[in-house]
Amino acid sequence: QVQLVESGGGLVQAGGSLRLSCAASGRTFSKYVMAWFRQAPGKEREFVATISWSGGSTYYADSVKGRFTISRDNAKNTMYLQMNSLKPEDTAVYYCAALFAGTRVATTPDEYDYWGQGTQVTVSS
Repeated sequence: QVQLVESGGGLVQAGGSLRLSCAASGRTFSKYVMAWFRQAPGKEREFVATISWSGGSTYYADSVKGRFTISRDNAKNTMYLQMNSLKPEDTAVYYCAALFAGTRVATTPDEYDYWGQGTQVTVSS
């Protein structure tokens, strides 16, 4: 089992940057495929990015490709999301998620085993 805690959200102007972190408990962090999702008010939770166990493989939603970068540090049990060129439509609660022993790209919430509590990102125009 793993517990996830997000941090780094906040209020930023359009065009600005934020870096989110997701700290995981437990000694098996490197066994989990990790991902970021987001949920805006009145909308369904949507996939943002995912990263493989080793960090060697990443996959992004088209809406964030080229602006966001997902990464992980298995020695620190932490995953990151660097968000650049932020737009008002990026405003949402951002959640990190973990999938134990995943072997393929997983982009739907139902595929993930564990979730953090979320961190609010607000982008003003």
